[in-house]
Amino acid sequence: MSIIKRFVAGAVCPRCGLMDCIRMYRDDEREFRECVRCDFEDSQRLDGVVETAGAKELETRVNQAKPVLDAGERPIRFVPNPGRKDS
Repeated sequence: MSIIKRFVAGAVCPRCGLMDCIRMYRDDEREFRECVRCDFEDSQRLDGVVETAGAKELETRVNQAKPVLDAGERPIRFVPNPGRKDS
């Protein structure tokens, strides 16, 4: 049986940060992912255990702590203009 490698749409490489360059494939025991640009590779056993070779999670707005506002500061809220007529 030949191994079929498929690209993952929208996936970002954890090493180089480029989008749409990760492809995945699997065998009987593991699922593999690799980057075609920077040669990043890692695998995951099909029971869910991740084995990563030096990759760390990219910092995003979701996994960072929320900024603390100083006293008297408030976030800016943009309100739609009720007088504007969109077509």
